[in-house]
Amino acid sequence: MSTPKEALHTTNAPQPAGPYSQAIVSGDLLFTAGFGPQDPATGEVSDSVAEQTRQVLRTLQAVLAERGASLEDVLKTTVHLADLADFQEFNEAYREFFSEPFPVRTTVGSQLANIKVEIDAVARISA
Repeated sequence: MSTPKEALHTTNAPQPAGPYSQAIVSGDLLFTAGFGPQDPATGEVSDSVAEQTRQVLRTLQAVLAERGASLEDVLKTTVHLADLADFQEFNEAYREFFSEPFPVRTTVGSQLANIKVEIDAVARISA
């Protein structure tokens, strides 16, 4: 028997640009899509890696809040940076949002479409 899955949707995050959900809940786990730094209200994107990181993490907060969760519930993140030379600036902004014990994280260099940062997360939530 498969575990049911539920799609989450919030207007406080950028809307999917294709056939995917903003997040899926299965059991006590929440998996997010990879979010870029677009402001959900205006679509604007900052030029700063730090501000792009902050916007992405605010978006993740909004998606998690749809199920009563927060960044404290995040177990793992995957980070895509357009330029790994931006790692230090990214890391300083990222640290503003998480406290110890930090989620595990994978950070990779990726070709991104006109953005510098994309992040997805896995969180444990109340089922």
